[in-house]
Amino acid sequence: MDPFVDSASAQERWLRLYYFGRTVFSALWVAAAFTLAQSEASIAAVLLIAYPAWDALANYADAAATGGLGRNRIQSINAIVSLITALAVALTLPKGMNSVLAVFGVWAILSGLLQLGTGLRRWKSHGAQWAMILSGGQSALAGAFFIVQAQGPMTPSIGTIAGYAAVGAIYFLVSAVWLSVAMRRRAGGTARSAGTS
Repeated sequence: MDPFVDSASAQERWLRLYYFGRTVFSALWVAAAFTLAQSEASIAAVLLIAYPAWDALANYADAAATGGLGRNRIQSINAIVSLITALAVALTLPKGMNSVLAVFGVWAILSGLLQLGTGLRRWKSHGAQWAMILSGGQSALAGAFFIVQAQGPMTPSIGTIAGYAAVGAIYFLVSAVWLSVAMRRRAGGTARSAGTS
C-alpha cells in the first residue's frame, strides 16, 4: 500500500470526524443559547466564554492530528486567537453585551480569515474545502457586522451570536457530508479497479 495514499486517507477520516464533531458542538451550543441562556444570565456567560474556548481546543486538535503544530501554523495561530478571545470575553462581560459583541466581531474576522486560509491550503489535498472557504469569508463579513452593531444603541443578546454559530454548524455539516460522499466514491472506484485487475 502506498504510504502517502494511506496517510491522506487517514487525514480525510480525521477531517470528517472533526467536521461532524464541530457540527454537533455548535448545534448543542445554539440550542442552549436559545433556551437555557435566555432565562439565566450565568449560563449565557458560560456559553459566551465556552464558544471561543472550544474553537481554540478544536483548532489545536486539528493541527495536532494533521501533522503537528509547526506544520499547521494557521490552525495554531487560530487556536491562540480563540484562546485570547475566550479570556477577552470573560473580562468584557461585566461591561455589557455591546462590548462582548465587539470582541466576537474582531474574533469572527480573524478566525474567519484564518479558516479561509486553512481551506485554501487544503484545497488540493482534501475535498469539501469550498464550504470551509465560504464559511471563513462569511465569518469575516459577520464579524464586521458585529462590530458595527456593537456601536449601536440597541443591546444585543446571545441570540445574535447564536445565529452566527448556527450558520457555522451548517457549513461544518456540509463539509462533513461532502467529504463522506467523496471518500465513498473513491473507495467504490478503487474496489471496482481491484476487481477488474
